[in-house]
Amino acid sequence: MARGGAHVIVVGNEKGGSGKSTTAFHLAVYLLHAGHSVATIDVDSRQQTFTHYVRNRRAQMQERGVKLPCPRHFHLPSAWGDSVRENDKAEFDVFRRAVGEVEDQVDFLVIDTPGFDTNLTRLAHSLADTLVTPVNDSLIDINVLARVDPETNQPIETSHYARLVQRARSERLAATGEAVDWVLVRNRISVLGSRNARQVHTTLESIATRFGCRVADGIAERVIFRSLFPSGMTVFDPFEEEGGEMSTVSHVAARQEYRNLVASLNLPIRSAQEPIRLSA
Repeated sequence: MARGGAHVIVVGNEKGGSGKSTTAFHLAVYLLHAGHSVATIDVDSRQQTFTHYVRNRRAQMQERGVKLPCPRHFHLPSAWGDSVRENDKAEFDVFRRAVGEVEDQVDFLVIDTPGFDTNLTRLAHSLADTLVTPVNDSLIDINVLARVDPETNQPIETSHYARLVQRARSERLAATGEAVDWVLVRNRISVLGSRNARQVHTTLESIATRFGCRVADGIAERVIFRSLFPSGMTVFDPFEEEGGEMSTVSHVAARQEYRNLVASLNLPIRSAQEPIRLSA
């Protein structure tokens, strides 16, 4: 598939509940606040969490009469015909059209993928400049990448999702000569250090060395994200309650964690601006 000027960020992991959609939406809004033009694509036809997030944000803007930066968004449903070949072609065509509409018009394209393998998942991964894989801070969740020796915590067998990524990276390198920057992001990190957390970090570093990717710290487990989703807000948006700005300790800490994550992704971005204020 031909590529335009947009830098493509794909957020992927075949493990549900790893924070893919929250991470993807926060990355998109961060880039919007930084003054970049952003388009987003949701290829998760089952959950549609990212699409619901966008809809909630638009509803918030309409209900409160405020202006918030919002990406140009596409939701791509899966094809459900009897022929797998025809389904794949139909999905390729709709994916190509969506990308073609924005690839020369935006700075960044953020794609959120489902927690299972689909044709659209593979198409998205083949287009990534930066691949972000959130991984919960648990040895169980690492199995989506590799089976690990319980004694040494070293990877001994590549799992399905990692093989999918390796194929996508190889195909992209062969077709364009460009590499995919794959970043494993530790999510839902416990605020308290633990032996398990250290073990997870060591194991992920071993996996990253084996697969030629890198590890970055993500976001701690915070209640604030569950409260933000219904309103379509992010930690980069201003909060106003009863006439005054509301910034909880959790909100401020989460905002800094996402800033640190964006910095670790080495994206071609301008310096972030201060969060805009809500305006009528």
